Amino acid sequence: MIVYFPGILATDTHHPRDSALYHLSKQLLQKYHKEVRPVYNWTKATTVYLDLFVRAILDVVWNDEFLSWNSSMFDEIREISLPLSAIWAPDIIINEFVEIERSPDLPYVYVNSSGTIENYKPIQVVSACSLETYAFPFDVQNCSLTFKSILHTVEDVDLAFLRSPEDIQHDKKAFLNDSEWELLSVSSTYSILQSSAGGFAQIQFNVVMRRHPLVYVVSLLIPSIFLMLVDLGSFYLPPNCRARIVFKTSVLVGYTIFRVNMSNQVPRSVGSTPLIGHFFTICMAFLVLSLAKSIVLVKFLHDEQRGGQEQPFLCLRGDTDADRPRVEPRAQRAVVTESSLCGEHLAQPGTLKEVWSQLQSISNYLQTQDQTDQQEAEWLVLLSRFDRLLFQSYLFMLGIYTITLCSLWALWGGV
Repeated sequence: MIVYFPGILATDTHHPRDSALYHLSKQLLQKYHKEVRPVYNWTKATTVYLDLFVRAILDVVWNDEFLSWNSSMFDEIREISLPLSAIWAPDIIINEFVEIERSPDLPYVYVNSSGTIENYKPIQVVSACSLETYAFPFDVQNCSLTFKSILHTVEDVDLAFLRSPEDIQHDKKAFLNDSEWELLSVSSTYSILQSSAGGFAQIQFNVVMRRHPLVYVVSLLIPSIFLMLVDLGSFYLPPNCRARIVFKTSVLVGYTIFRVNMSNQVPRSVGSTPLIGHFFTICMAFLVLSLAKSIVLVKFLHDEQRGGQEQPFLCLRGDTDADRPRVEPRAQRAVVTESSLCGEHLAQPGTLKEVWSQLQSISNYLQTQDQTDQQEAEWLVLLSRFDRLLFQSYLFMLGIYTITLCSLWALWGGV
């Protein structure tokens, strides 16, 4: 019977204590002691069934012999919800936890008439996982989640699979595919861990995922190859060209900036270093060697030219200028002045001894200049060979780098 009042809706309902659900809950919990493991025979183990969906959902099911009833006596009620804090619950933990779980608190569990309790517990697991970053960004990660009882041995609390391991392994419907990771499989194993306190049952789930590498190929690998190709192009500049030093210094600055940006995107792992980091370090070493070689060569040639200018310049004009190294304008003016003085000196009457002395000085200077030019040519040949060796080694490393990345990508696609 429903009675209407102005502004008020009153409903004639039964008292809560008259409902079958109230009587059932009261009867189940009236003499229930949650401190006691719910078995009539204490030698019988309580089996806890675990099920895992890779989306932070964990199903925990066990049987409580103290919470069973005859549904025909309670209006065919076959399932009710009871406070989790009021009943016994297994002490199942995850070994790999490194942070306090951040999950919504669900205060109730479902209990059916046979005493089976279902606890659907959504949890966000932050676990310790050993990352293998050697093949980054074509890496496949295997993270394990190990469930076990912390206090009860296998004689008291045993673990089992709620579904078959094959169904768990290939079930991906609950996994939310994001832009970076793809779930491959979830394998599971049951084992008993022996310790001084006894054997503890444990179930381990191995979550195998692989990374989507396209974003890293575009932002890391392709720019690194372009940067190496630019550095290779610098080897076509003459070894004794000062502009080569400026060009390679600019490339070195680009290497450094790119390295800093790459370190922010590459995952850090103590156990392994990404392969692209090794290749990039080797190529940077080639760049530094080539730059140091160019600096040494230019410094050597500059010292040779200065050493040649300090020699006495004796009356050398005409075709001999083409054989001399290039000198600065200030040195050229000094040469002209010294040549004019030599001309005036020769114009004065002198003996054959003075003429022979002048000719011998000219001969000594030419021999010294030839030795300097020959030594400079030998250094150029030696450094050119070293430069060619660096170029070939650099080209070989770039080829290995490209082939390795393509092979890792092919292996990643075949997983």
